[in-house]
Amino acid sequence: MTNKPAPRASRNRRAWMDSDAYLFDIDGTLLVARGLVHYRAMNRALAEVYGVDGTIDGVAYHGKTDLGILRAALERAGVSEQVFQAKLWQAIDLICRDVQSHAASIRAEVCRGIPDVLRWLKARKLLGIASGNLEIVGWHKVRAAGLDRFFEFGCFSDHHERRADIFERGVAEVRGRLGTRASVCFVGDTPEDIKAARQVNAKIIAVSTGVFSAEELLSLDPDVCVASCRDLLDLSADSASEFPSPEEKTDSRPT
Repeated sequence: MTNKPAPRASRNRRAWMDSDAYLFDIDGTLLVARGLVHYRAMNRALAEVYGVDGTIDGVAYHGKTDLGILRAALERAGVSEQVFQAKLWQAIDLICRDVQSHAASIRAEVCRGIPDVLRWLKARKLLGIASGNLEIVGWHKVRAAGLDRFFEFGCFSDHHERRADIFERGVAEVRGRLGTRASVCFVGDTPEDIKAARQVNAKIIAVSTGVFSAEELLSLDPDVCVASCRDLLDLSADSASEFPSPEEKTDSRPT
């Protein structure tokens, strides 16, 4: 059993609340998806589009985009870059159609503290998604968790293999809506989220609700690192009173 890491912040306890917009990763940050719908669609693309008899098992996919996962699985199988690129849009189309067809089977467990933090931020800030999922895939997961009402827009991997490019698109979207001086903070659970935020000169809140520990995330020096989004409320005593305590609130996860 490990102790929950203490939240980390700058000397200003309200630093995490200072940005104009907050863009959230999906898997491991907002929710954990069950049902293997996305996984099966990716494997189907390997088999039916690229003729690969295998799966994405063994690919270090946490923090990778869907395009990056496909590339890694295909490189391992000996598929050339030329073939990967030539058939990529066919693969994307298959994955999206397959997930669309089986979306009712997606079960999403909402990560701790997410509904409370989103509710507070929604009343004050612009909220969006910045995810390595393909767009149709990502929105189906968010809807399955009942969280889509909180977000104004999303940036996904359909046209961007690099997470930093997705984040750059997110920053551009925010500034197109709020003005060129608008500040952006990303929220994610992997080292790749931290690296991508730094590449676009944005703030990053790291949460250890995915597979990476707080220690691993802290080693990359995020602006804030917490065990879960619920712990963000501890960084602002005056905002914490606006939320129910864990004992008072009901389970917001879909059944």
